Amino acid sequence: MTVTASIEFERAHDTIRLRVPADLRPESQPEGEGPSTLKAGRDRYLDLLRALALVRVVLYHNFGWFWLPLVFPSMGVMFALAGSLMTRSLSRPAPGVIRGRLRRLLPPMWLFGAVIVTLQILDGWGPGSDGHPTWWWAKLAFWILPLSTPPYADDLPGFHVVGHTWAAQIVVPLWYLRAYLWYVLLSPLMLWALRRFPVVTLFTPLALSIALNTFFVDQEFVYGRVWETAGDFTLFGSCWILGMAHQEGLLKKIPQYVLPSIAPLIMVAGLWYLQTRPVDPTEPTNIEAWPIAQALWSFGFVAILLHISPSWEQWPRPLKRWNGLVSLLNARAVSVYLWHEAALVIAVPLIDPLWRVPFFYENLPWLLASPWFTLLVAIPLLGLLVLTFGWVEDVAAKRSPRLFPYPRRLRGRRRAAG
Repeated sequence: MTVTASIEFERAHDTIRLRVPADLRPESQPEGEGPSTLKAGRDRYLDLLRALALVRVVLYHNFGWFWLPLVFPSMGVMFALAGSLMTRSLSRPAPGVIRGRLRRLLPPMWLFGAVIVTLQILDGWGPGSDGHPTWWWAKLAFWILPLSTPPYADDLPGFHVVGHTWAAQIVVPLWYLRAYLWYVLLSPLMLWALRRFPVVTLFTPLALSIALNTFFVDQEFVYGRVWETAGDFTLFGSCWILGMAHQEGLLKKIPQYVLPSIAPLIMVAGLWYLQTRPVDPTEPTNIEAWPIAQALWSFGFVAILLHISPSWEQWPRPLKRWNGLVSLLNARAVSVYLWHEAALVIAVPLIDPLWRVPFFYENLPWLLASPWFTLLVAIPLLGLLVLTFGWVEDVAAKRSPRLFPYPRRLRGRRRAAG
């Protein structure tokens, strides 16, 4: 019998062929080979939410549509899912759980950092770039343990191919890993507090986010590393704890009408705050530019999703066809998240030469300028990047590396079908 482990929001799926006693099952059972095989311990509803969150992130970074974070607040959803899975793991001793989370999270980032830092150095970045050589070397430690934002170059020649801000664009996803690391480190404390003071613990990060962005936003230190870390932690902290409360069964203990009644009011409060902000009248207001509005909206949205939470062990019939894609995205979630910006950046210089082709320039300028075409080019690039670097997620989870972890059908079923 072979049993393979998984990773929380970045969790992958392998094959389990024999029934495993409940007390011997890993914290999240791997993916079966058939499109609707029963997954002991897996919740396909959560897998679907994670896949949707990843797709939404890629679409938002490509199109920049202001309404996408309103339709589906991916960051709040992913933190809630990770908080739920972290709580399930904390049935075991906390030091071992934290060590396991770091082991699964950091290697993909280290590989990402090795590539990106090397490319930046080749493009002219170095100790003298910011005028503080000693501090430059010291900050590189954040590429090893991202307690704060890893360093990067704001302006580079771009190898005369990509834009001069290519590094700043590619490292955008790293803020999530930084916030996630702090949530993991503090989860034992948050779980202890949630079990004793559930309401206070749930709303404390939300209250702190409102306070920080109301009373301290004009202070000089708001642009420092401490503020940056504290801001992200409080912004989605209540979503993480909401996921913990869901896993603990606390949400089921309150009357069924409470969450559907309160959550929309919290979301409306976020929208009201957003509409009162000073904005450019020529541009739509983006909720991600206003932390209080984003925190309120994300919290209410996640509360509704967790209230619905049908807990699918098998796919509903209309969704079975998506099993392969959802499973693949869950199997390589960290890699997709880390490398999608790189794919979008690389797509641009691949498209630019087409402007010099008379046929495209004269007949299809609308296609070359379309963000849809950029996405069309970026998707296979992302697939290639994930194929090249995604195996590290298997190594981090102590699995046999796989280039393409797409679920396979059971051979017996194929023979029976034939």
